[in-house]
Amino acid sequence: MTTRHILCFGDSLTWGWMPVPSGTPSTRYPFEQRWTGIMARALGDGFRVIEEGLSARTTSIADPNDPRLDGSAYLPAALASHMPLDLVIIMLGTNDTKAVYRRTPHEIARGMAALAMQVARSAGGVGTAYPAPALLIVAPPALKPIPGAWLAAEFAGAQPKSEALAASYQALAQAGGVNFLDAGAHITTEGSDGVHFTPENNRVLGEVMAQKVLEILA
Repeated sequence: MTTRHILCFGDSLTWGWMPVPSGTPSTRYPFEQRWTGIMARALGDGFRVIEEGLSARTTSIADPNDPRLDGSAYLPAALASHMPLDLVIIMLGTNDTKAVYRRTPHEIARGMAALAMQVARSAGGVGTAYPAPALLIVAPPALKPIPGAWLAAEFAGAQPKSEALAASYQALAQAGGVNFLDAGAHITTEGSDGVHFTPENNRVLGEVMAQKVLEILA
């Protein structure tokens, strides 16, 4: 049986951040509780789920305090490293809504467009003959009220931007002919910090993702 390889590229929502009211510090859900692990279990044999989640990652903007966070600077290497790939799932954009970046929803969608282009151009990896994988763009759910003072300051003015991402990403996906999923149509960010997922959020999203993967790779 052929194994299908799925790369999940995202931020703390993919990494598995366990929410705490103060925002930080925190730890990570075990694999079996992360949405990636739930999806892997739902898909069963014949699928390999590869996690590439980094907390605070953006789509395509460099953070002035941490050069590791620009997703577009790392994605090409991640794609080549994990070839062959059948599908790439990208769920990013929450961190792009932070006040320091001053991005509009459309500018955030342009950041996602840059990542989509990198996936489309990834054929061959490094010295190989593998084709470019399919792509699933996922809009993260909107932010809820944030109780932690520092985290609230980081996301000042971000809530309406986060609400607008789904429409912007859907338009992008339609224009680019790639797959789209609105996570906010299935879950909300019920974590105690207003940003991250509860175990139940992870469970529901993982099962929804598995269904979407089967549709795409059917």
